[in-house]
Amino acid sequence: LMMYGQMTAGSWIYIVTQGLIQGTYETFAALAEKHYGYDLRGKIVLTGGLGGMGGAKPLSVTMAGGVVICIEVDKQRIQRRLDTKYLDVMTDQVDEAIKLARDAADAGKPLSIGLLGNCADIVPAVAAMDGFLPDVVTDQTSAHDELAGYVPHGIPYEEALALRKSDPDRYIDMAFDSMAVHCRAMLDLQKKGAVVFDYGNNLRRQAMHRGVDNAMDYPGFVPAYIRHLFCEGEGPFRWVALSGDKQDIEVIDEELKQLFPEKTRLVRWLEMAGKKVAHMGLPSRICWLAYGEREKAGKLFNDLVASGRVKAPIVIGRDHLDCGSVASPYRETEAMKDGSDAVADWALLNVMTSVASGSAWSSFHDGGGVGIGYSMHAGQVTVADGTPAGEARVTTVLRNDPAMGIFRHADAGYERAFEVAEQRGVTIPMAK
Repeated sequence: LMMYGQMTAGSWIYIVTQGLIQGTYETFAALAEKHYGYDLRGKIVLTGGLGGMGGAKPLSVTMAGGVVICIEVDKQRIQRRLDTKYLDVMTDQVDEAIKLARDAADAGKPLSIGLLGNCADIVPAVAAMDGFLPDVVTDQTSAHDELAGYVPHGIPYEEALALRKSDPDRYIDMAFDSMAVHCRAMLDLQKKGAVVFDYGNNLRRQAMHRGVDNAMDYPGFVPAYIRHLFCEGEGPFRWVALSGDKQDIEVIDEELKQLFPEKTRLVRWLEMAGKKVAHMGLPSRICWLAYGEREKAGKLFNDLVASGRVKAPIVIGRDHLDCGSVASPYRETEAMKDGSDAVADWALLNVMTSVASGSAWSSFHDGGGVGIGYSMHAGQVTVADGTPAGEARVTTVLRNDPAMGIFRHADAGYERAFEVAEQRGVTIPMAK
C-alpha cells in the first residue's frame, strides 16, 4: 500500500494518547534532570496544542511534578482533555492562567491549565511581559500541516475553519505568517532566559518559509534530551492485550516492576499510568526500555501467556520515534554528530532487520509528525503467543531492533554508543 503513515497510526500499534503521554513524560523528566537536577516541581511550562499529540502534554508535565499552561484554539479539544482528566482546569484569560500557574508552582503542586486562544497571539504577549517568564517553552500545534493543521491568528476560529475550505491558498499564506510570529516569540523567550525546545512539529522549518532564518537557534528535543538514550538502544516499547481485558495489562505492569526495579523512572511511570491513563481501544501500555531489556520483557510476556496468567497473546511494537528506525532531519536525526541527519539508509536497514528477525508486521512510512517529505521511518510488530517459536521470534526481534540504534549512533561517532556496545556485548560491524 502507499499511504501517509504518520508513524504508529499506520502500523497497527497506535495506542492513541498514551503513547504520546509516556514519550513526553520521558522528555520532560530528562529535561528536569538536565536543567534542574530533579523533577519539574515549582517550574512552569508554556506550550500550545491539545490535539492528538499535544494533548499528552498536560498529564506528562504534571506527572513530572510541574505546572503547564497549554494554549489551544479549539474549546472542544480543551473540554475533551478535561473530560478524560488529562487536563485540570480551563480559562480564556491569560492573566488568570498565569496566576493559577504561579500559585501552584509556589506551592510545589502540579497543575495543568488549558488556555483558550491562539498561540500566535498569546506567546508574543507573554514574551512582551516584564513580570512573568515561564521556565520552559515548547509547542505541539499541528504546524507540520499548514492547511489542515495549524490555525492562523488574527481571525476568529470559526471564520478560520470556513476560510480553510473557501480559500485554501489565503489560509495557507496566513498560517505561514502566524507560524513566523509564533516562532519569533519563542526565540524572544529563549533570549530572556527560558528553556526553549522544539517538540517535533516542524514549526521552526515552517517559520523559515517566512524569513525566520534563526529558527533553529533553539534545539529539537532529541538532540537536547533524548539522543544519549538512543545511544543506549533505548526508546519507546509498547504492547497491546489481544484479550481485550485490562487485567492482562495490570499483570504485566506488576511483573515489569519486579523485572526492572532499578529503573525508577519506569516504575514511577507504570504506577502513575495504572491510575491516570485511560485505555482507548484494546488495553495497552508503553514504557522506555533499552538494548537487552526489551528482549527480557518479550520473554516475560511470552512466559505469562504460556502460563495462562495473561489470557491471550500480547502484541509488541514500538513508536517509530526510536533509536535506529528513523531518518528525520528536523526531529529524531537532527544535528547528528557526523552530519548524517537526512540519510535514510538506517531506517531501511531497520525494517529489513525486523523482517529477517521474525516480526509479524513490518512497515515503512513517510511523514511522521513533521510532514510528508521530511522523514522516513520503519516499524515492527511481534506477537508473544506463549509458544517456543513465539519466544524465539520475540526475543530475536527485540534484540536486533534496538541494536540497530546502537549501530547507527556508533557509525555517527557517538562515544556512548561504543561504550554501551562494549558493556552489553554488541558487536559493532565496523572499525571504531
